[in-house]
Amino acid sequence: MGQWRHRDSNEMEESGNEAGETNAPTAGVAGNVEEEKISTTTLTLNAEGRYLRQWRIVRKEVSECVLCELHRTRKNTVFGVGAEDADLMLIGEAPGADEDAQGEPFVGRAGKLLDSMLAAIGMSRERVFIANILKCRPPNNENPTPNEAEKCRPYLNRQIELIQPKAILALGAVAAHNLLDVETPIGRLRGAVHEMSGSGIPVIPTYHPAYLLRRPQGKAQAFEDLMLLCDLLEDLGVSTT
Repeated sequence: MGQWRHRDSNEMEESGNEAGETNAPTAGVAGNVEEEKISTTTLTLNAEGRYLRQWRIVRKEVSECVLCELHRTRKNTVFGVGAEDADLMLIGEAPGADEDAQGEPFVGRAGKLLDSMLAAIGMSRERVFIANILKCRPPNNENPTPNEAEKCRPYLNRQIELIQPKAILALGAVAAHNLLDVETPIGRLRGAVHEMSGSGIPVIPTYHPAYLLRRPQGKAQAFEDLMLLCDLLEDLGVSTT
C-alpha cells in the first residue's frame, strides 16, 4: 500500500507540475490577446486621427486658396457638404451666387430640386456628399475655364480619395467632362454608366438641376438617370431605403 501511496503522490506531483505548466502559457496567451486588442485599438484611433487630420488640412487649404483669380471675387469658398463616408457622391460644376453667399453647394431653387431628386431615390443630403469641380464662384456664373478646373482639381481628388465613394452622379456637362476627361455632349453621355478617368469609380452623368429649372422637359430623362443610379447602387450593395 505504501508503494501505491508513494506512486500516487508522485503522480500527483507530476500532475501538479503539468497543471502549472499549462496555466502559465494560458496566462501568457491571455496577456497577448489583451495586448493585441490594445494595439488594434491604438492603430484604429491613430488611423481615425490621421483621417480627420487630412480632412482638416484640405478644408484649410481650400479656405485659403489663391491658386487662380477667382479668390479675388469670392465671398466664401464652397468646400462641400454631407457624409464624409458616403457611398454616393454628387459633383456639380461651380458655386452660384447663393452658394457663394452661404458657403454651401446647391442651395436656392436648384438645391431644392436636387433635394427632390435625392428623395426620389430614397436618399438625402445627409447620406451623400455634394461637391463641385470649382470651390469658388466664377463671375456671372460663367463655366469654369480649363485653368480654373485644373487648379481646383487636386482638392476634389483628395475629397474623393478620403470619401472613397462607390459611385458618382455627375450633375451637368462641366462635371461630366472633367470627371470623364471627354468633351462628348451631356445628352449623349447621360443614360449610361461610365468610369471616372484614372480611378475606375462608376459615374452616371445627368442634367444639372439649374438646367432642369430652365428646361423642365429634361426632367423625364433625369428621372431615367436616377433609376439607372438606383440599379447601379443596388448592384454595388448600397441600400437606398
